[in-house]
Amino acid sequence: MDPELQRRKRKRVVAARHLHISSSRSLFLCFSFLIFLLFWYSHHHFFFFTPSTFRPSLTASTLSLLYSSASNSVLDPFQPTAPSYSLQHRILFPDHHLLIITNPQQQKLHELECVYYTLHPNASSSGSPEPVFQVHVRPVLSTDRYDESRSIVRCPLTQTNSSAGDASKAVDMRRRGEVGHRNLGVLMNQTAQSWDRVAYEATLDGDTVVVFVKGLNLRPHKISDPTRIRCHFGLKSFDKDNAFLLTTRAVSVAQEVVRCMLPQSMRNNPDKARGIRVTVSYLGGNVRHPVRVLVRSVSRVSSPGGGGKVQKRNRKKYELCACTMVWNQASALREWVMYHAWLGVERWFIYDNNSDDDIEKVVQDLDLQGFNVSRKSWPWIKTQEAGFSHCALRAREECKWVGFFDVDEFFYFPSEFRQPLGEGVPGENYLRSVVANFSSSKFIGEIRTACHSFGPSGLKSPPKQGVTLGYTCRLQSPERHKSIVRPDLLDISLLNVVHHFQLKEGFRYHNMPEGTAIVNHYKYQVWETFKAKFFRRVATYVVDWQEDQNKGSKDRAPGLGTEAIEPPNWRQQFCEVWDTGLKNFLVSYFTDPATGLMPWERSSQ
Repeated sequence: MDPELQRRKRKRVVAARHLHISSSRSLFLCFSFLIFLLFWYSHHHFFFFTPSTFRPSLTASTLSLLYSSASNSVLDPFQPTAPSYSLQHRILFPDHHLLIITNPQQQKLHELECVYYTLHPNASSSGSPEPVFQVHVRPVLSTDRYDESRSIVRCPLTQTNSSAGDASKAVDMRRRGEVGHRNLGVLMNQTAQSWDRVAYEATLDGDTVVVFVKGLNLRPHKISDPTRIRCHFGLKSFDKDNAFLLTTRAVSVAQEVVRCMLPQSMRNNPDKARGIRVTVSYLGGNVRHPVRVLVRSVSRVSSPGGGGKVQKRNRKKYELCACTMVWNQASALREWVMYHAWLGVERWFIYDNNSDDDIEKVVQDLDLQGFNVSRKSWPWIKTQEAGFSHCALRAREECKWVGFFDVDEFFYFPSEFRQPLGEGVPGENYLRSVVANFSSSKFIGEIRTACHSFGPSGLKSPPKQGVTLGYTCRLQSPERHKSIVRPDLLDISLLNVVHHFQLKEGFRYHNMPEGTAIVNHYKYQVWETFKAKFFRRVATYVVDWQEDQNKGSKDRAPGLGTEAIEPPNWRQQFCEVWDTGLKNFLVSYFTDPATGLMPWERSSQ
C-alpha cells in the first residue's frame, strides 16, 4: 500500500480516538457538574427555573400562587396614565369579597365601587363568536389600610340573574364614573381564593419568618410535626420568564402558625426579605405516592410592627400592655381602655376583625387623649389564636408583659379596692405593680386570673354608664381564666388556646388567688348585645352557633339553639350571686361630682 495512504489512514484513526476520548471527557464533566448542582441544591434548597422547563410535582401551579401581576387591574383606561392602584388578590369570604390592592398613597379609597361581571361564552344572539357579559355595579362595603403599601376593599356578595352552568363570574373595582375597556381574558382567568385555604400573613422574627396560613388542617391546641412543611419565597414576578424560587424547611408548626428559617442569603440581613411573598407547602398524598401541595398565598413578609405605630428603639419597654381582637365593639372600647389605663396598662393593640361601627374613629380619639392605642386591620375570620400569636410577636419589642383579654373583661382586686382612701385612689396602677413583681422571676412566664361570668342582671337595654356599673349579678363559680404573659418567654411555636400560651421549657405559670384578683367577665349581656355572637365566633376552633354542633359546649350559652331567638326569661338568667363590688368602687371614686358621669361617658359626648 502506498505509504502516503497508510500515513493518512493512521491520522484518521488517531483523530477518531481523540474525538471519542474528548467526547467522553465532555460527557463526564457535564455529568459531574450536574451531580454537583444537585448536591449543592440539596444543601441550600436553591433553584433556578423557567416556566417552560421546570415542572415540580405540586398540585397547584407554582406560577400562579406566590405572585400576581403588578398590573392586575382589568381596567385599561382611555387615559394614557395608569391608575394609582392595581388589584392583586380576590378572596371569597362567606358574606363578602375581599380585594387586596396596591395603593401606596392610601388615598381616594372612598371613590371606589365594586363591579361584577358575568360572562356567557355561548349567549350571543347575533351569531357573533364574541362572548356576552353582564355588568353590575354596587357600592363598597368598606375600605381599609392593610399594610405599608396595600389596602383592602370589601365588596358585597351579589346574586346575578344568570343560572347558566357555563357562565363565568368575577368581581373587580373602579372609581365612580370611570369608563374603560376590560381585558376579559385577564378578568376571567383570575379565580378568587377561598378564605379558608390561604397563606394570609407573614412576619419576620430574627432569622426566621412566621407564616400564618389556613388549610393545613392541623390538630388544634397541639404542636405538630414540622418535617412535612416547607416555606417558599418568591423573588420575582411569576408572570415573567426566569422566575426564581427559594425554599426552606419549617422549624415549628402549630395550628395556623408555621415558622421557617429565612433563606441563607437573607439571614445576615433579614430586612432584605421585607415585601417578598411567601407561602407554605405540605406533604399530601399517601406513603406510596406523596405529593407536595402548595397553598395559595396573599402574604408578604413584613416587620412585626407591620407599618403601624412602633415605639422608638431606644425607649425603655412598657411594663404592661394589652391585646384584644374585636368585631363591632367600638361602644365598649372607651370604658375598657380608660379603666385599665388607671390600673396601669400603658399600651393597647387592637386587632379589628372586620368591624363596621366606626371603631377607627374611637381609636383615634383615644390616642389623641393620650391613651397609647393602635388598631390593626385583621380581615381574616376564625383566626383569634393566630391573631394573638401575631400580636405576641408585635408586642415583644415594646412590652415586658402583655395581657390577652376581651373588651368585656375587667380586672378587679377585691382586697386592694377595699383599702381606706389615703392619698389618691386605692388600687391605682395596681395591675402593673402585680406583674412587675414577677418581672425578675427566673421561672414565671405567665400570670393567670380566674373569671366570674356576669348575666343580664334584669336589664332590658344596654347600661348607659357602662358594663361595670350595669351588670351586677353573676354565676357563683369561676369559669376559665385569662392570662398576662411575657412575650419573650413564649415557645417558638407561639401556640395558644386564647386563654393561655405555651411557654418555653423551664418556665411555668402562676395562678392569682381568687381573693386577690378576679376578672369580671360581662359575658351574658342584654339580648340586644348578646345576639351578635350568633353572627360568627372569632376563635378558630369554636363552632359558630348557627351550626348544629357541640350544643353542650361551654363556648355556647346554656339552653341556646342555633337561631338568634331570645330565650324566655333571658334577663334573669345566669344570676346566682349579686356582686356590686366593682360598681360600688367606681361610683365612689370615679363619678364626676358635678355631672354624675363616668370618665368614659364624658369622652363620648
